[in-house]
Amino acid sequence: QVQILESGGGLVQAGDSLRLSCAASGLTFNYYAMGWFRQAPGMEREVVASLTWIGTTRYVDSVKGRFTISRDNAKNTVYLQMGSLKPEDTAVYYCAVAKNRYTALIRDDVYWGQGTQVTVSS
Repeated sequence: QVQILESGGGLVQAGDSLRLSCAASGLTFNYYAMGWFRQAPGMEREVVASLTWIGTTRYVDSVKGRFTISRDNAKNTVYLQMGSLKPEDTAVYYCAVAKNRYTALIRDDVYWGQGTQVTVSS
């Protein structure tokens, strides 16, 4: 059974940094694409950053240059380092793991974590 556990959210001020962690179990971690989504109140859940099994990264335009996604296969953990945070980054952040090996991260075909709240005050 796949389990995903996020940590690292919190309340910060604009301009601060924060690192989210996502530990996954129940799968051979390095075969799967992983990523982070976020959902603000009243908004659709959007992909923020993704990372393939070979290390290719992608970011939504609004976080390019500020956020970095990385993974530690030995620890079965993926990270989202967030810098220069803005109030518009406020959302619940969800870790996602593709359900199938060697496939892209597709919102309707992933395992989800429970989410972690990130709040950025101005």
